[in-house]
Amino acid sequence: MAGVAWIGEDARSLGPLKLYHRLFQHARAFQPDWVIGMSDTYYGWLARRLADSNGARFAIDAYDNYEAYMPWNLPMHRLWRSSIRAADLVTAAGPQLAQRLQSHRRGGRPVEIIPMAADPDFQPLERQACRRKLGLRTDARLIGYVGSWSRNRGTNMLIDAFRRARELQPDLNLLLSGRPPAEVLAEPGVVGTGYVADVHLPALINALDVACVITADTSFGRYSYPAKLCEAMACGVPVVATATEPVRWMLGMRTEYLVPLGDAKAFAARISDSLALPSADYGPRPTWTAQAERLDRLLTSAQAQARGSALE
Repeated sequence: MAGVAWIGEDARSLGPLKLYHRLFQHARAFQPDWVIGMSDTYYGWLARRLADSNGARFAIDAYDNYEAYMPWNLPMHRLWRSSIRAADLVTAAGPQLAQRLQSHRRGGRPVEIIPMAADPDFQPLERQACRRKLGLRTDARLIGYVGSWSRNRGTNMLIDAFRRARELQPDLNLLLSGRPPAEVLAEPGVVGTGYVADVHLPALINALDVACVITADTSFGRYSYPAKLCEAMACGVPVVATATEPVRWMLGMRTEYLVPLGDAKAFAARISDSLALPSADYGPRPTWTAQAERLDRLLTSAQAQARGSALE
């Protein structure tokens, strides 16, 4: 990317302590105006430390409820919440998460919303060409789930829904990427791809007749804005999605794509209806460029506001 310099450090090979010192060395050499923490609770605390040690401002960008990852790690959660309160700017992927983070701000500057956006490589592609490229059947109906397989995400319901839908569509196949359980891969009609390289993911999404999005009513799911939903929408692929509040918000409350949580019968019926759709139009979608410009404006505004407060 033009104008952007990247430095990558391997946390596994360095270990926490060496990584900590290496990052502080980079920050001292670079002297940033802003430090932004994202991706996990650890990075909120680390961004604050890096910013404080270099006289920089710091922001936190959250796209999940990170406290759901390790609910037992109470000391880290306290540091996370303290960092949220102290941050010059906090952004969230959607209104539900923003509201949760705002509760930690205790009346501070409002948490801003920057919705998820798909990688620009995700765009509509010809379905059969994508299947040939990936070695998938061109003569079958193909629905798919691309994501982690976990009881906490409600994915077991998908197999029940698939069985029901396949009774009406015997040529229906379910494509699963990643590493689902062996008993799931043994299910008739299930096609496992294993892990798919990032470069091939746009073709994988476009190869589907229907993309399935599964979330659950959990401390994670109530604040989850699935990237795979963004990607399917960017590709114009019809989706069938469980109706958590974040997913409903992402889909603009379009009921034709939503089913009640845990309802395999309704999910199967929605799959059957969606198979008749050649594509889907979700309206204008957020882009990386637009979201980057919004973040830039928010950083500039927060810095100007802080300078103004300092002069008063």
